[in-house]
Amino acid sequence: MAGRVATALAVGAVVMCATGPAAAPSNSDLEVVRLDPAAAPPGGRTVVHAFVANRGPEQTASPFTVVVRLPSGFTAQGPYFPEDCRAEAGGRLVRCSFGPGLARLRTATALVPVRVDADVPPGARAEGHVQVVSADDRDPRNDGTQFTLAVGC
Repeated sequence: MAGRVATALAVGAVVMCATGPAAAPSNSDLEVVRLDPAAAPPGGRTVVHAFVANRGPEQTASPFTVVVRLPSGFTAQGPYFPEDCRAEAGGRLVRCSFGPGLARLRTATALVPVRVDADVPPGARAEGHVQVVSADDRDPRNDGTQFTLAVGC
């Protein structure tokens, strides 16, 4: 079924399928832009802004996923934006889905609230990572970047 999308309709115990052509990937370049979150004290909270820009030249034709990976000592805690973001791996990994249609030179941002573990000392710094995954993306060199989580007083 490569290149086709299947739609299922359940009617009682019968499942009927209809297929149609899948949207062809666009010629887009999604780029993750580095944004370091504000410092937070031990036991406090900050927000990771996972910022993705479409450098074009076309609008995206496929959905894309933003993945946020947190280092040890930091845990994602919702609510998230968009609401369909899902935490995995004990809150150390968050996946957020965005639909097709991100226009050229426009941006999308996933907001991931993060709690600093109470035993992380003030002055500590740790690296997290944001990545974008899309069938449309033509340049993998800018699909991810690190960000720094800082622990204040």
